[in-house]
Amino acid sequence: MKILKIQTLRGPNYWSIRRHKLVVMRLDLEELSERPSNLIPGFYEGLVQVLPTIEEHFCSPGCRGGFLSRVREGTMMGHIIEHVALELQELAGMKVGFGRTRETKTPGIYQVVIEYKDEEAGRYAARAAVRLCQSIIETGTYPQDELEQDLQDLQEMSSDASLGPSTETIVKEAEARGIPWMSLSARALVQFGYGIHLKRLQATLSGNTSILGVELASDKESTKQILREAGVPVPRGTVINYLNDLENAIKDVGGYPIVIKPLDGNHGRGITIDINTWEQAEAGYDAAKEVSKSVIVERYYQGRDHRVLVVNGKVVAVSERVPAHVVGNGKSTIAELIEETNQDPNRGEGHDNILTKITLDRTSWQLLERQNYTLETVLDAGQICYLRATANLSTGGIAVDRTDDIHPENLWLAQRVAKIIGLDIAGIDVVTPDISKPLREMDGVIVEVNAAPGFRMHVAPSLGIARNVAAPVLDMLFPPGTPSRIPIVAVTGTNGKTTTTRLLAHIYKSTGVTVGYTTTDATYIGDYLVQKGDNTGPQSAQLILQDPTVEVAILESARGGILRSGLGFDASDVGVVLNVAADHLGIGDIDTVEQLADLKGVVAEAVLPKGYAVLNADDPLVAGIAKRVKAQIAYFTMNPENPLVKEHASKGGVAAVYENGYLSILKGDWTLRIEQAVNVPLTMAARAPFMIANALAASLAAFVQGVEMEVIRTALKTFRASVDQTPGRMNIFNLGKYHALVDYAHNPHSYEALSGFVRNWPGERIGVVGGPGDRRDEDFVMLGKLAAEMFDRIIVKEDDDTRGRTRGDAAALIVKGIQQTKPEIRYEAILDEITAINTALDGASANSLVVILPESVTRAIGMIETRNPLPDREQQPAAVDSPNTIKPSVANQVSGI
Repeated sequence: MKILKIQTLRGPNYWSIRRHKLVVMRLDLEELSERPSNLIPGFYEGLVQVLPTIEEHFCSPGCRGGFLSRVREGTMMGHIIEHVALELQELAGMKVGFGRTRETKTPGIYQVVIEYKDEEAGRYAARAAVRLCQSIIETGTYPQDELEQDLQDLQEMSSDASLGPSTETIVKEAEARGIPWMSLSARALVQFGYGIHLKRLQATLSGNTSILGVELASDKESTKQILREAGVPVPRGTVINYLNDLENAIKDVGGYPIVIKPLDGNHGRGITIDINTWEQAEAGYDAAKEVSKSVIVERYYQGRDHRVLVVNGKVVAVSERVPAHVVGNGKSTIAELIEETNQDPNRGEGHDNILTKITLDRTSWQLLERQNYTLETVLDAGQICYLRATANLSTGGIAVDRTDDIHPENLWLAQRVAKIIGLDIAGIDVVTPDISKPLREMDGVIVEVNAAPGFRMHVAPSLGIARNVAAPVLDMLFPPGTPSRIPIVAVTGTNGKTTTTRLLAHIYKSTGVTVGYTTTDATYIGDYLVQKGDNTGPQSAQLILQDPTVEVAILESARGGILRSGLGFDASDVGVVLNVAADHLGIGDIDTVEQLADLKGVVAEAVLPKGYAVLNADDPLVAGIAKRVKAQIAYFTMNPENPLVKEHASKGGVAAVYENGYLSILKGDWTLRIEQAVNVPLTMAARAPFMIANALAASLAAFVQGVEMEVIRTALKTFRASVDQTPGRMNIFNLGKYHALVDYAHNPHSYEALSGFVRNWPGERIGVVGGPGDRRDEDFVMLGKLAAEMFDRIIVKEDDDTRGRTRGDAAALIVKGIQQTKPEIRYEAILDEITAINTALDGASANSLVVILPESVTRAIGMIETRNPLPDREQQPAAVDSPNTIKPSVANQVSGI
């Protein structure tokens, strides 16, 4: 067995729209291709012995019996590895259940897909599953110590990647409300919502939290001073920096008992309570000094420890915190009781679980001594031994919900305190014998105000009612009726994606909003370039969605990004699928055009139910995607007689149609004409059918999102296939006696679409052609055939980057296609792209059109511009024929270039 590749998906993807977190492992199992599990001696027994819990696994619906019955009867190793990888994560505490295994076109090569909770852990589990199965094949078992190490590593990875209990609580509430979220790379920030509506949290600090409030709450003495001056009951205390000042400080607060704690500590670190002797005071001072330079000395107040949680000015939960302790049973020692308590599955390390395991420190030994106990003491039944002085959950304490018990006056006081300190989310620590009575009657005090308070004690109390404290946080960030999403329009297809994306961005910008959009050329926000390069993957999408200025996102979504990582968003409002044709086949185990349609269909399937999938009704593969879509459907077509569209419109559906020379919207019996194609510069005076189709798709996507017709019309009339607006997409240059056209056509489908325009040119047609080296041999031959039908003279060149092919190989295949179609045509092979372009331009005849299909669009345009083309208004030639001469037969050539 050999792992060939492991990749991680992080959004709606080819394997699942709903399960966004998947690992895809490509495995070479050729040696085992003829050996199902029942033919491997001892494999079944070894697997059961190593992983007995795998007996609980079942396969997909319809399979006979459980997973192990399949192993006994005989199943392929890829299927077994899938289940083992899932089980390893389960044993490490990560609940996962989705998996798929598929043999690729290459015999013996499998794709194994497994769900993950943590990305690093998922990849580790995939590799560990291969090791485990290989070991059982070779030795009949897998060493127990190695299994234990695998599980320990997985648990550590899960723990390191954990959001923390408070953040996790808010994330779950956001998911329940349909609010999108994502982890950011800096400072453990989590983003909720997209674009202009986004909000950020760090634990329970929000973007609304006042930095002055946080600083004040972190300075415990200043907090007390502010509150004392406001008439709030707080402990009598003072701050010292040296041990020599301790004795006077004790006198200043009224003598023993006292509390000593660090000025800026947290989680109960360095705190010593109920100090009654000088020796205890010295030890408490030393403990506080280890945490902070300055030390607080306070009067110790008897009572119960409470945490009051205030969110957005309202008390939302109250917990009584009980210090870590054990309760005797008359038989066990204190040490045994601690061990037994820590066996509770709800207890873990740090903040990982609902409760924290009890550990002993300096104060624990002092408390034991004060209670006249040792670890070997056997407590009577019901007798309590306290092991910590403070009641923090992080030191092993427990929480009892008291939300319904707090006295109205105390509730009012807590809300007032949060506003005095200036915190939108505040944890207020109250010591009082009885929270159900006013503090002033019980000699109760507010001892601390905490920024970024933990939610664990309220969400999962040891006793009492669990409180959904995440709900008021999200109500504060996103008040009822406030959106968390911005409109997202995703665009995919074999050809036309970039042009359609840019046109859509132009339409939306005409409404006055800030548009963020990604293309194969660059990422833009508004009128400004943010990042150059092929930005059609999930990272570029997230760049747009993480920008707080963006009001609408238009995202070009290419096959590579979807296959490699999934979509960069959880769902969209509109998903546009322009066309599907043979391109990139044989790459990434996408071997057929049907598989390619399934891959591109992810964009349509990820649309929200209230949104729209905009589909090409003239492309059967695209139209077929509608069966898998949960959103509403809108079709576009170049053929007004398209039966699918006519039926759709008759049922009240919406569509965009090219009819009688107009781009029109159909809805039921209504026909709303947008504009004549001859008046839309992008269509080249209605001579470029693929551009008409792109304009239909963009207009329809905007229309279903509520953009006004007049805005769409104006935008169509002001958008041109120019270097500025659509670089590399039908860019025509008037060079005086001839014209040059630069286009990024690079596959048979785009060649076919381009020919609809080129073959109408009245003069000589000269082509500089080539294609990316990672395409199939038959694709290059087809490019040659199409070029021979399109041009009068051809120069065959190659890309600088041959993508693994031998130099000259791709050109030879294109020439082969030319010779098979029109052996008499004038052609030559000039492999260097720069030389080929200059040769074509230098030899152009009068009134000819030189069509350049370059590897580098920027370079090709630069070479043309050095020849001083005429001003932009003179770039586009006059129409050669009427728009009404475009026939329905070109309806399947609706890709853009």
